[in-house]
Amino acid sequence: MLADPAGRDARRMSRRIPLKRILVALTSVVAVAALAVGALFTWLWTGSDVSTVGTERFGNRLAIPPLAASSVDEDGTRVFDLRMQTGETEFERGRRTPTYGFNGSYLGPTLRAERGERVRVRIRNELGEASSVHWHGMHLPARMDGGPHQSIAPGAAWSPHWTVDQPAATLWYHPHPHGATERHVRKGLAGLFLLDDEKSDELALPKKYGVDDVPVIVQDVRFDGAELDNGRNIFQSVGFLGDRTMVNGTLGPYQEVGDELIRLRLLNASTTRTYAFGFPDGRPFSLIGTDGGLLERPAAMERVQLSPGERAEIVVRMEAGERVVLRSFPQDNYGDAWQRRFSGGEDSFDVLELRAADRLRPSPGLPAALAGPGLSELPDDADAVRGRYFDLKRTGINGRTMDMGRIDETVTRGTTEVWTVRNADGMPHNFHVHDVRFRVVEVNGSAPPPPLRGPKDTVFLPNGTTMKLALRFDGPADRDTPYMYHCHLLYHEDEGMMGQFVVVEKGERAGTPAGHAGGHGAGHAEHGAGHEKDR
Repeated sequence: MLADPAGRDARRMSRRIPLKRILVALTSVVAVAALAVGALFTWLWTGSDVSTVGTERFGNRLAIPPLAASSVDEDGTRVFDLRMQTGETEFERGRRTPTYGFNGSYLGPTLRAERGERVRVRIRNELGEASSVHWHGMHLPARMDGGPHQSIAPGAAWSPHWTVDQPAATLWYHPHPHGATERHVRKGLAGLFLLDDEKSDELALPKKYGVDDVPVIVQDVRFDGAELDNGRNIFQSVGFLGDRTMVNGTLGPYQEVGDELIRLRLLNASTTRTYAFGFPDGRPFSLIGTDGGLLERPAAMERVQLSPGERAEIVVRMEAGERVVLRSFPQDNYGDAWQRRFSGGEDSFDVLELRAADRLRPSPGLPAALAGPGLSELPDDADAVRGRYFDLKRTGINGRTMDMGRIDETVTRGTTEVWTVRNADGMPHNFHVHDVRFRVVEVNGSAPPPPLRGPKDTVFLPNGTTMKLALRFDGPADRDTPYMYHCHLLYHEDEGMMGQFVVVEKGERAGTPAGHAGGHGAGHAEHGAGHEKDR
């Protein structure tokens, strides 16, 4: 039988047509998918920068946290009472938001004490879940520090006590439960702890609390209906970033000013966001203090950058009848374009409006000297007996994630060390050390700028930054109870970007944290920190 060439060609063509159609269809699907991915990325890129500049109406008077009431025991100890509680807060009229607070539904009162005073804080936990209260920036025994090892069970109480032994400063308090710090702070558990001393009392600085000496607790928020939102987009590796700011729990706040000079005690109490504070008209202000106290002398500035946990005291001169806005500006040192866009470096916020009265009370000029020559109470790197190195990565510090049962570093009481901290992780981090006020010695091999020349306990390290810090460990020694060092971007901290160190006497070795053979766990009551059963 003769072959049919035409039939063979027809059959061959019939097999080729479906293959071509499949290839065309696949190409179309890939093209559509690529367009969809591109459109999604474009949407995420264009929608990831945030600005409230020019849109904030400033219709609410700034709430001033009340000064906490206290009593004095027979032995002279000043006693404060704090109650951690749940509640509802009406940030906007008619919308009640579930929140946490100290002695109220949101945030807490301002504690205030003098250098040399013995203090005791009686804390009761009525949250329904375990938490803790850490005294951020305070020099005190490790057992009183309020870190993750001093957990307070639901319905229980804790009464830490210590002697205030450091210069005047703006400190703060907040929870520190391992793995849950970000959520507890974001829901409202935070407050200021102001320290005074004889030298600061004598200085001609604005010091009428809530009048010309104003607390400014800045947080970013986002609402999902009446609820506080905590979501992150897929590229926000730093943690939660809100689309609005509030001050002292007040949205759209304004502060009436009756004096020529106003002192703003700035606290970045956000869990992730870094701010660059200044004024739209470029007016200079005087930086007079950082985390751990006053500078040697006022420094004229137009911007001050604060990462989570950092504080700054600034003094602003006002003109009668004017209104000026405290603004957070985009930050050119935040990292590459990707980090600036998705980690908040390009964002800008109108934070607080200052409204000057038509007539202002005269204010004395700022003193030329504040803390005395050389900030003599800060450690000197020339006295360091050893150095340590800390590599910051989201996966951990020096390649290790937090383990409650592991002591990472052991330091000798009374010695000075230099810690070199490096961030080459491709994203922003910061670094906080419990108990100590440190001196920034170098930033990328150069002398630190003015905002980093004062006493610090927290520093911001954008990607590509290396800092040298001088720290002195004055004790008391406790081989079994550690202090923390960690990234204060609280999402990173909760993921395990934290380590522990103990202070020991010369020749002594580190012990083992009680109740922690490893992993997460609650604190222990037997260390004399005043744990009490609920009565």
